[in-house]
Amino acid sequence: MTDAPRQPRLEAGHASEGKAPAAIAWLLYILSIPSANLLVIVGLIVAYASRRSATGVARAHLDEQIRLFWSVFWWTVALWVGIAISIPLAIVLVGIVTLIICGLALLLLHIWFTVKSVLGLIALMGDRAP
Repeated sequence: MTDAPRQPRLEAGHASEGKAPAAIAWLLYILSIPSANLLVIVGLIVAYASRRSATGVARAHLDEQIRLFWSVFWWTVALWVGIAISIPLAIVLVGIVTLIICGLALLLLHIWFTVKSVLGLIALMGDRAP
């Protein structure tokens, strides 16, 4: 009989259960910009598929990933509508200003999404809530 240390058994409710899918989803979110936002859809699918079995901190991260996707999605739709409305109005000064403001807001939204994803991954690796 050996006195080798036993590995801790993962039971339901363990803080790290579901951590790998949460990390994968954060990485896919981070890689969404170079992939023309296609990988963010894959990350969303991973988050939805893994959410039910995840617990603790990992569950909080998966919920945050889903919430982040939908908030950014609807802001992106609203800004693209603003851009579409501004293009015919570009003849007058108001249309040009609105177009510039919507374009800059869209850029800032994508930067914020990426920074939030990086900070979320860092928090997950440190077993902290998002």
